[in-house]
Formats: sequence, C-alpha cells, structure tokens
Amino acid sequence: MRRRLLERSGELRADIQRELSKYDDEHYNALADSVADSGDQSVADLLVDVDLAEITRDVEEIRDIEAALSRMAHGVYGVCVDCAAQIDQERLHYAPSVARCVPCQQRYEQKSREKKHLTL
Repeated sequence: MRRRLLERSGELRADIQRELSKYDDEHYNALADSVADSGDQSVADLLVDVDLAEITRDVEEIRDIEAALSRMAHGVYGVCVDCAAQIDQERLHYAPSVARCVPCQQRYEQKSREKKHLTL
C-alpha cells in the first residue's frame, strides 16, 4: 500500500507540474489576447478555472496520501479516524488513502453537504 500511495503521489505531482507549466508558458495570456469577444473571453476564463480546479483536486488528494502515510508511520493505518473501527480491506485496496470507514464517511459527507447549504 505504501508503494501505491507513493506512486500515486508522484503521478499527482507530475500532473500539477504540467498544469503549472501551462501558466509559465503563458498559454492563457495568448488565448485571452486572441479572443474576439466577451463570449470567447468567458471560454478562456473557464479553461483556466477548470485547470485550477484540477490542481486543487490533485493537491487535496496529495494531502490525503500524506495523511495515510503518516497513519502508516504511526501504526494506525486502516483504522477509522472517527470511530477507531477497522476499515474494510477491500475499501483500502481501491482507495488506499481513505481515513474513515463507510458509515463514518457517509456521516462526514452529509455534514459537509449540510454546511454548504447554510445561508444567512
């Protein structure tokens, strides 16, 4: 599992580097400068937003991997961070960086959805 986590982390870091190099090459500026109208500008802005969302997702996954590696180092890998139950081995096989058992993950996601729907 450790090897798989490290390999995935390397893949994500390479993806991030590729995405960031797009900005270094100023592809967006060239695209934005060549747009003919506000609709084209919106498409150019959307492309940048999508790239940034992908980078954000990759960074979050790297954080999850680093947390899983830390749990391994501390001898608590495969133990739910919320209820201390053993996480199903099949779940760990398919998602080695998970920190919660299925019931706790479902509760966590439900609470996250509820927080997003709060309004003033």
